[in-house]
Amino acid sequence: MGHGTRGATRPATGTAARPAAGDGGTAVYLYGVARDLDPAALDGATGVAGAPVRGVVAGDLTALVSTVKTDEYGEAALRSGPADRAWAQATARAHHDVVDRAARTAPTAPVRVATLYRDDARVAEILNAHRARFAAILDRITGRSEWNVAAYASPETLHGGPENPGGGLEPRAEPPTGPQPATGHGLGKARLRRPRADAGHRVGHRADALHAALDDHAAASRHRPRRDPGPRGAAQILNAYLLDEEQVPSFLAVTRAAGERLDGIDIEVTGPRPPYSFVDPADTTPAPDPRDTAR
Repeated sequence: MGHGTRGATRPATGTAARPAAGDGGTAVYLYGVARDLDPAALDGATGVAGAPVRGVVAGDLTALVSTVKTDEYGEAALRSGPADRAWAQATARAHHDVVDRAARTAPTAPVRVATLYRDDARVAEILNAHRARFAAILDRITGRSEWNVAAYASPETLHGGPENPGGGLEPRAEPPTGPQPATGHGLGKARLRRPRADAGHRVGHRADALHAALDDHAAASRHRPRRDPGPRGAAQILNAYLLDEEQVPSFLAVTRAAGERLDGIDIEVTGPRPPYSFVDPADTTPAPDPRDTAR
């Protein structure tokens, strides 16, 4: 659930009914599975290639699907399509837009981008055969939302500068005075590097402490690697947190307090959103069945 977006870079493991491109056939494109979805939530919805979205219902589960041309999403098309970056991005964006729409009104789990089945009957069969799996995944996210937290440290905070080698996190070190030995120039650089390294470590420790505090107010979290500096500085936290509804106020209070306390670190919170980061599409996409690959 993020989960960021996943590109349509290859046929999904659970794809089905994928005749070769150019045969003029159609298949059913599956976006995700929702529970107790109001059918009206899909009124007017469109998905990949502008195809209308409908629901295939099996008990309390609803599969979000569209009919697509295999010329565009069949096996051969998917092998060549990813070479077109715009096509891949448009497919992934439309896929996630459909899931987002359903998730506004019901717990919804996405499947892999470009998952195809031969017809609605096969989709219903999948829902019934894997009901326990879908139920467990939807139980985990029901009543919960994903919140993303990014914390950026400016270059000045992270490394400091010649006038502020401490990185702004503590009073700068006093410059050396008196005569310098012959190797003084090299030692001066070493003295400068050490406070900068210390500043970087302190920023990292503070980011770790912030994550620990946020984690205490979340049902689950996904810790992502830190990134190199960008326009906003170095990302010290790029994490996702899964929150119960009652956890949201205290979670946001922690982020506000941290933003006021941590000088030189910019904290950005976004949410609520569907919990992409906490649903692995590999878990929601059933393994292929020989009947699904038959022509």
